Formats: sequence, structure tokens, C-alpha cells
Amino acid sequence: MNDSIILKKRHCITNLKTLTPHITCLAVHRNLLYAASLNLINASSSPSPSPTQKSSPPTKTARFASGSSLPQNDTVSPTVTDRLRRCIVPRNYVTVRRHKTRLWIKHSDTVSGLAVNERFMYSVSWDRSFKVWDLLSYRCLESVKAHEDAINAVAVNGDGTVYTASADGSIKVWRRDGEAKRHKLVSNIGRQKSTVNALALEGGGAGLFSGGCDGEICRWECGKNGIVEMETLRGHGGAILCLIHVAGLLASASADLTVRIWQRERGSTNGYFCRAVLEGHEKPVKSLVAFSDAEGERDSNAIVTLFSGSLDGEIRVWEL
Repeated sequence: MNDSIILKKRHCITNLKTLTPHITCLAVHRNLLYAASLNLINASSSPSPSPTQKSSPPTKTARFASGSSLPQNDTVSPTVTDRLRRCIVPRNYVTVRRHKTRLWIKHSDTVSGLAVNERFMYSVSWDRSFKVWDLLSYRCLESVKAHEDAINAVAVNGDGTVYTASADGSIKVWRRDGEAKRHKLVSNIGRQKSTVNALALEGGGAGLFSGGCDGEICRWECGKNGIVEMETLRGHGGAILCLIHVAGLLASASADLTVRIWQRERGSTNGYFCRAVLEGHEKPVKSLVAFSDAEGERDSNAIVTLFSGSLDGEIRVWEL
């Protein structure tokens, strides 16, 4: 790391409080900021990105509350037809905890993450599986028993490669077999030192970031020769709970109540350094979302607006 780099502390430009605590998801669309909390989604005005601004995808999933003024989000759920068509066939059931059975098209535990590409949506769950959904028909096409413990995060790049991270400490890589129309395991990065809680892909999918309960962030290079660990980013004093990558910046949210902003060293193709520490939250920071006016992935003149949500229901807005 370059010793001349000065660690900067940024000030929050505004903050707001949701009606309920425990923010698990943030998303920005047009001029609205959506915050998922318990079984509710709170909506509030936010700085509006221009048509050229790029938004980072939310990393967690949420559902709208019944009886709320917001519309119900049922599009990814199995339809009545799906359930009736499958419920009478024994092979369509899987065994879940406590010796109960459940249709394979339904998760049997908390849905912990979503990722979307042009055709499919991928959902991961603490039930140790990931499911593949067709975005045109909203049908569940496939269910994969992926890990030995709860799956905490999922990411998918432009070519359809899927990455899953688990409480068992492993990160697995999956690709869809076009002929079999099934996802197959192509690589297992192996057990990390701790539970893996978060994933983020570098622009173009050439790099992968993972964060775990040990407070460390690993950067991986994804190439023809497989996935190679390039470096470890340290600085957080608690578990990494969320990662996003936007406009050449990596943002990490932690149980240590802070958000850190990481950037490549100037003139370097490898090393990242901590550019800023965002402080002010009083509870662990669980979710991040951001947008930018970047012309390219590494536009040094880009303005990035970052939203961070913590478990006490507070959302802070930062300009980087």
C-alpha cells in the first residue's frame, strides 16, 4: 500500500429513519428509495439519478407487507397452477427440517439473497439451496442443493456464471449446461477461515469480492485458469455484512457500525486501499445501495451517492 495515501473520513449528507427497525435491503428506483424492514417496505424520496447514472443492484431480497399501500410483489412466487400441478406427485416433494416435506419449488427457510441476469433470477436460502426462476414465466425451473449449511449470498455475472457463498465457509461456482438445462458445479473455492456473508462482482465479472465473519474481504481474480485469491483487505473490526461494487469503488458494510470505501491504488492493476471510512451508525450496517454518474467502470471523476441501512432502521446518505 502506498504510505502517502491519506485515509479520509466522509460526512453524511443526510439521514432518515424508517417506521420499523432492522433494515435488510435497500433499493433505489427513479426518485424513490425503498427500504425493506421486517415484513414492510418503506418508501421515501431520494436524490434522483440522471438517465446516465448507473445503479448497483440490491443484495438482499424483501417482500411487501399485506394490506400496505404498496403493491404486493407476488411475481416470483409459485403460482396456484404450479402448486396444483406438482402437489399430487410424490417426487416433487423434498424433506426439510423436522421430517416435514415441502414442494421443491418453495424455499423451506429464509430467502437470503437474489441475483438477476438477462433471463434468470437466482434465489438463495438458509435451506442450503438455490433456485432458478424464469423471468418471462416466473416459474421455478430448477432447485440445486448447493451447500452443507445456510447460503448467505449469491452473485451472477454477464455470462451467466453463478457464485454462491455459505455459512459452511465455502464459495462455489456454477454454470448452466445448455443441453441438460441444469446448473453444474464447476469450481469450489474451498473453506474460508469463517462464514462467508457477502459477495460482489467487479465490473465485467473479472473479479470477485467475498466478506465474512472474520472482518476480512478477499479479492479473487476470475480467469481461464480458475479463481485465484489476489489479496485480503483488512480494516473492519467486525463481520462483513454487505458488499457492493460501483464505478470502480468497493463499499463494505460491517457489524462494527462503519462502511468502508475501497479503491485501486493509482497506476496499479492489483492492490486496493481504503479510501474512506463512513461513521455514524449506531447499529450494525446490513445493507448498501449506490448509484453514480460514471461514464465507465473506472471513471475517476464520477460522483457516487451511497445509501447505508442499519439494524436500528436508520438510513444514511453519503456522497463519495
